[in-house]
Amino acid sequence: MATIQLIEPAEVLIKSVCKRFRNDAHELINVLHELQHELGYLPPEVQSAVAKELQIPVSKVYGVVTFYSFFSMLPKGKYQISVCLGTACYVRGGELVLEEFKRRLNIKVGETTNDGIFSLSCIRCVGACGLSPVVTIGEKVYGRVTPQQVRRIIDEYMMLEED
Repeated sequence: MATIQLIEPAEVLIKSVCKRFRNDAHELINVLHELQHELGYLPPEVQSAVAKELQIPVSKVYGVVTFYSFFSMLPKGKYQISVCLGTACYVRGGELVLEEFKRRLNIKVGETTNDGIFSLSCIRCVGACGLSPVVTIGEKVYGRVTPQQVRRIIDEYMMLEED
């Protein structure tokens, strides 16, 4: 399998972020958080470069990236849709809402649409159980969502893309 090389600006960014955290292996989570914020995700090439800069095994970096749900190894869409499947949301139809998003966007959980506009994930609890089932897109919270509302929600964001 061929190794993919990072483009120079990414290499410079990784070195700069690691240096800002004194190339301290104990700052791994902070380094990864900053890099994900800048790059959008943490592919294997980035993980390998971080491991080299912090002088730790790639397996340790990979272990942290895959353990914490806020890190992603795949690019995220411009609009990140999260469907709550906590107990209240699940009981009130959250799974049906999720299925409708999957069907309409033609993606699975954890994937991004081919146009890069939407990505889909599940979350365990938003803390708005009285509004269940709940969907979040970025900072916006949609309450009492039904499968029939999914198309309207998607269309709302598609209209933003047309402007």
